[in-house]
Formats: sequence, structure tokens, C-alpha cells
Amino acid sequence: MTPEELKATIAGVITALNDSDGLGIEIPENLVVERPKNRDHGDWASNVALQTAKKAGMNPRDLATRIAERLGADAGIDAVEVAGPGFLNIRLAAGAAGRLAADIVAAGESYGTGESLAGHTINMEFVSANPTGPLHLGHTRWAALGDAIARVLAASGADVTSEYYINDAGSQMDTFANSVLARMHGRDVPEGGYPGEYIADIARTLLEQSPELAEADEDAIREDVRARAYEIQMADIRGTLADFGVHFDMWFSEKTLHDSGALERAVDRLREQGHVFDEGGAIWLRTTTFGDDKDRVLIRQDGAPTYFAADAAYYLDKKDRGFTEKIYLLGADHHGYIGRLKAIAAAAGDDPEFNIEVLIGQLINVNGAKLSKRAGNIIELRDLIDWLGADALRYSLARTPADSPLTIDPEVLRSASNDNPVYYVQYAHARSCSVQRNAAAAGITADAFDPALLDHETESTLLAALADYPRVVAQAAELREPHRIARYLEKLAGLFHKWYDSCRVTPRADEEITPVHSSRLVLDLATAQVLRNGLGLLGVSAPERM
Repeated sequence: MTPEELKATIAGVITALNDSDGLGIEIPENLVVERPKNRDHGDWASNVALQTAKKAGMNPRDLATRIAERLGADAGIDAVEVAGPGFLNIRLAAGAAGRLAADIVAAGESYGTGESLAGHTINMEFVSANPTGPLHLGHTRWAALGDAIARVLAASGADVTSEYYINDAGSQMDTFANSVLARMHGRDVPEGGYPGEYIADIARTLLEQSPELAEADEDAIREDVRARAYEIQMADIRGTLADFGVHFDMWFSEKTLHDSGALERAVDRLREQGHVFDEGGAIWLRTTTFGDDKDRVLIRQDGAPTYFAADAAYYLDKKDRGFTEKIYLLGADHHGYIGRLKAIAAAAGDDPEFNIEVLIGQLINVNGAKLSKRAGNIIELRDLIDWLGADALRYSLARTPADSPLTIDPEVLRSASNDNPVYYVQYAHARSCSVQRNAAAAGITADAFDPALLDHETESTLLAALADYPRVVAQAAELREPHRIARYLEKLAGLFHKWYDSCRVTPRADEEITPVHSSRLVLDLATAQVLRNGLGLLGVSAPERM
């Protein structure tokens, strides 16, 4: 019996009490069913009597007693006890608890998904590195966490679009083009240019493609070089993210905002809202009205738009595309952006507490990581993937809250030991697959499954953890905290290993195959499915052999 099924059973009992005794109890929308802190108190606990007694005009403990009497008569429930002022401690019948294993196997990849965020239309922007160089350590954390958050939101029913904002407008693109041109003609990059070897690589590629560029006038070819160098660098960024298992639904060009007149239209729209003013020859947005520390310039005195104007136009573009909620994932040096982005939302007539959310990730450090030979002064994401592996890197980044600084120990991540969290979880999945192969070789199938036979202490504990998985996913989505799934998987892996040591799926040589073995096989299949589902939400593979 899943928590949702138990909630439905409790709701049915309350409805029956209303019909038979005329109690008039309102079934709460947030009917609570949760694990008791002390498992000796039962499988599940509910405070439904405390939630509803006052409106029903009853003493909570008396109401809990009446609910317990009817609830205990359900075939799936072994016992119900009333504790304290009116808590219900519920112990499931062995068969009802064990049936969950078969339900999980039947649900497959959909187990753990839900509708808690159904109706939410979310745009989530993350990474958004300048297209002037390779992705580096500073982008790594949000690449892993952003993708995991998007997966978790979708698993909870939200309509999510993951988006990469390409900063392809502004002076950095001129600097980028001038750096490539300098390398094409054998010069050092100009002061303030990009010195990495990757610039020389781009220059060589362009000369191989078009040798005539070597003799062409630089001013005449600057626009062409900028566009082609940009495409080469973006291909590198896309390829690196693909190797990291990170997918974007939308690649949005900042340049399109400038070329389409979106910045000018944004200023006009915000002016219509009454929040734009002119002063000193510049055009301003009065963001202090909405809690920002100072008003922000949209258009400078010389008529040039600011980055803030592009931010405003981009926000309005997202709004026009139908995204009710916009999530921005920004780096540790972007705390100042929170107030100004929320001010844009408010100036646009939105609710800054609902329509926009800004998440700030703290810095990470990788012990022993070397600066990239290609990029010169950074640690490249591609090098980290080659060194540590995408799975180990993604899992280690996902298992720590984003707002906590993180130091990664490569020696641990490269080790095949229980000290390595990703290895520990992946090994549990591989071990469960090995159990399935051995069971098949022994002729054991799931056909004789009897949920009541899953009555060993380690089986009850393992089933309870499996039942908790949907709640963990929903909570991770609600709080934007995929680390909850990683920590859950580590706990589940530990419970699985204890069960594996205590309960055999395949009989010993002198034993007959019984329904117990068949039932345990189903429990093994269910555990493997949950491990696989959880790892998938983190963008980590679930190997069948290790």
C-alpha cells in the first residue's frame, strides 16, 4: 500500500463516518501520511484527527479513536493505535506492504512521478556562459544541478523548458573576434583579449577552411570571422554539455533581442506601466519602488542599451512565450542580480514572489585539478569529465545543496569503494541486476509472487523506503533540491545491501525453489527500478555490471 493509497483509505473512512454518524468532517486537502520517527510505532502515522477535530466540534483523541476503529477493519491494515492527543499510528498488513513491490515493477519508469506541480509552466535558465571560450569549473555545478532540477520538476508534473541564454551581443564578442584575427595573423592577442590556446585552434580551423583569409583585409573579414568563430565555440559548448548529459530545450540568442527591437519595445512597455523615467539624458527603470538598492539605467545618454535593458527584454520575452514561472540559476558572484531581476518582474506587473525565482550556487573546488592547457587560466569542464567521469562528477555535484560551498576529492570519486557515494549507489543497482541474472539461471520467475511472504525485518524496512520515494521526488521538486534524491538513494542502497545479506533470492544447492524466492525476486526488481529512476533524475547512469 502506497502513501497515496493509504490517504485514499483514510479519506474513505472519514466519508463513511460522515454518512453513518453525521459528523460533517472536512477531508483536508493536505491530508498527512508520513513515516513515524520511531518505526516501532508502525509503518505510517497521520495527524488527520488533529487537522479536522476542531471544525467537527470533537475532541481530537475521540475522533482519532473512531477513525482507528474503522481503519483497522480494512484488509490492508494490520493495526491502528491512537497516540498522544490524537495521532494515528498505522501498521500495514504484510500483504499490503509487500504488494508495493509488484506495483513498482508494474509502474516501471513512471514510479515516483506525480502531479504535485501539474499546471506549472516553468522556464529554467542555467549555465548561460559567454560563447567566447570553453565551459569551465565555474559552470559545472549549475550544469549538473540545473539539469537535475529540470528533470525533477518534470517528474512532478510541471511543464518545464530548460534554456541557455547565449550572451552573443556586446563588446566581449568584438574582443573575441579581434583575438581570433590576431592569432590568424601570427600576433599576440590584444590587451584584454582571450589568450587561451583554444583561440589559436579556432584561428587554425578558419584558415584551414578558408586559406584566403590569411591575406584578406582584417576590417573586411571581421564580421565573418566573428560569426564563424562564434559557431565553432558554440559547437564546443554544446558538445561538452552533451558529453555531460545536459540537455537544453531552447538556446536563446541575446543578439536577437537587439536585432528585433525587443529592447526598445521593453522600454515602452515598462514606461506604460509607469515605472520608466528620463533623467540626465538617460532612460531609467525605477526599481527602488520594488526593493532594489538603486534605480537602474536602461538606455545610456549615448543611446546605447545597458545589459539591464537586455535583462528586462529577456524577462518580457519569457513572459510573452507563456512561462508563468521563470527560474534563474546564477553563480555565487551574482547575489546583486536577485533584487534587480525581481524588480523587473514587479515592474512588468508580475508577482516577484511567484513569477520569478533566483537560485544562487556557491563555488566549488576540485582538489588537484590542473589548469587547462588549451584554455590557459581555467579548469575546463571537458577535462573534468575526462578525468573523473560524467557520472561521478554529476552525482557529487547533485548530492550537496547548491547554497553550500563544495570541495570535491578526486581520489574518492575515482575509487571503487563504499566511500565513493556514486559507486555505492551504482553498485547496489549492479548487484540487484546480478541477483536477477542468477535467479533467471536458477529458473526463478515472478509468477509465484506472494506479498505476504515479504515479512523479514529487512524486507519491511526496504519496502518502507521504496514507498517513500514518490514523496522524496515531490519534495525535491518543490524545494528545488535534487540532493534529497541523492541522499535518499544512498540510504536505499544501504538498506538493499542489508537485505541482500539477510535474504536469499536464489536457493542453496540442496533447497527447492519456493514462492519466497519468487517474492524476493520481485522485491529485488522493485529496488532496482527505484535506484534506476532516482539515478536517472540526477542524470547518472545505472550500470548492470561493475
